[in-house]
Amino acid sequence: MERMLVEVLCDLRVPLVAMSVPAGFPSPAEDYLDKPLDFNELIIANPAATFAVRVDGDSMIGAGIHPGDIAVVDRSLSAKDGRVVLALVDGAFALKRFRKRNGRVWLASENPQYPDLVISEDMTFEVWGCVRRCVRMLEP
Repeated sequence: MERMLVEVLCDLRVPLVAMSVPAGFPSPAEDYLDKPLDFNELIIANPAATFAVRVDGDSMIGAGIHPGDIAVVDRSLSAKDGRVVLALVDGAFALKRFRKRNGRVWLASENPQYPDLVISEDMTFEVWGCVRRCVRMLEP
């Protein structure tokens, strides 16, 4: 299973440029400043039920979640088929895609190198929340 560390989100506002910026072409943006952008509003839908974890492992790269990314988890969301969840399975955390069909539940990896984890009745299983957003760090 993947190891994850709990992170804390902070209140930070930065200027938002009110225009699209072509990648690779510099453009003077000072004349196009809009209201400040609050990252809490952008990333967090339900502050009282939200926490973040740092992802360790590559089992979810097919979903765009890479090692070192910060997954923003919302505990107020219920696990539904197709959602990415943070689950506790037999005492270990797993960040996987929740699947439920015909009464059968499993956690699916988004990397063909990892098998799905079928949840059986003899396993301890709890969904801690659903991943709403993922923040990628481009520089170490």
